[in-house]
Amino acid sequence: MPDPIQLAGVLPPGGVAGVPGPAAAPATAPGRDFKSILVESLEEVNRLQHEADTGVKRLLTGETDNVAEVFAAVNKAGIAFDLLMEVRNKLTDAYEEIKQMRV
Repeated sequence: MPDPIQLAGVLPPGGVAGVPGPAAAPATAPGRDFKSILVESLEEVNRLQHEADTGVKRLLTGETDNVAEVFAAVNKAGIAFDLLMEVRNKLTDAYEEIKQMRV
């Protein structure tokens, strides 16, 4: 099978029969990149954990007696943290897989 990299110079700029060529590759979309989305997610998880911690402190000091609200905040923070850990695990697995690729 021919190497796709070698064929890149052979294909016309518009591609062949609906298959885009190298010149028709999409440019970087304006907007948020992966890093900014990841940082925003980290900040959101941190905020949720801080709110849960504040709610527990308020419950323990007697400033509030709404146990359901505190319980919901703690669960929401826990779920957000679990999701963040799963994303981290998937990124680590992808990095390890890429690292093992032969070039």
